[in-house]
Amino acid sequence: MPEMEDFSPPARSQADPALIQRNVLEEQVELWWFRQPRRSLLCFCAAVALIVACGLGGIVLLSSTTSMSSEWRLGAGTALCLLALAVLLKQLLSSAVQDMNCVRSRRRIDVLKSGGLLDLMVLVLAGLALLMCGAVLLKLAIANGLPRPGLALNDMFISSVVLLSVGGVTVLAVAVYSAAVFLQDRIGNPQGLRDRAVEVFTVSGHMNQGRRETTSSLANLI
Repeated sequence: MPEMEDFSPPARSQADPALIQRNVLEEQVELWWFRQPRRSLLCFCAAVALIVACGLGGIVLLSSTTSMSSEWRLGAGTALCLLALAVLLKQLLSSAVQDMNCVRSRRRIDVLKSGGLLDLMVLVLAGLALLMCGAVLLKLAIANGLPRPGLALNDMFISSVVLLSVGGVTVLAVAVYSAAVFLQDRIGNPQGLRDRAVEVFTVSGHMNQGRRETTSSLANLI
């Protein structure tokens, strides 16, 4: 008796749930702004600290202006306040663009988001501006023969040293951060994104599994 041919449908290859979830996660434009949250939080905190430091420093210099030191205090205080406003404007611009959801390009989002290229450029320019202001004040202080004991203009020398220190630390911190990010991206492990995708879609994954089991039970019953 000849053997009966097997007409059963071929077994389907099982799709990788983690790969599917990763693809779904990659397609969500709204989530592109929140990738690498540690870097974004670090750069955001640095920007806020710079805004507070420059704003308070400018207000102190402007409020302590006297007839003997009116010119340099007004100049330095105004420059610090404008610098704080510039950094704040960048943060507000990124937040507004993100809320309007008008940018759909991954490259542009990576530039505009907190911790992106624009953030690093703003911090570098702010550090260079602080260095420039400190250098100008230091040059004026040296030209006036400062520091000298008992002279009221010694505040100019102290302010120049503070500005040079803050500006140098800012530029150095951005350089170290950029080098660390570059090395991490070169030797990074792409498994992290897959793990986050699994964590985000764990509930939907269980639902899909239960639905597949229900469908299979109905098919067996028929």
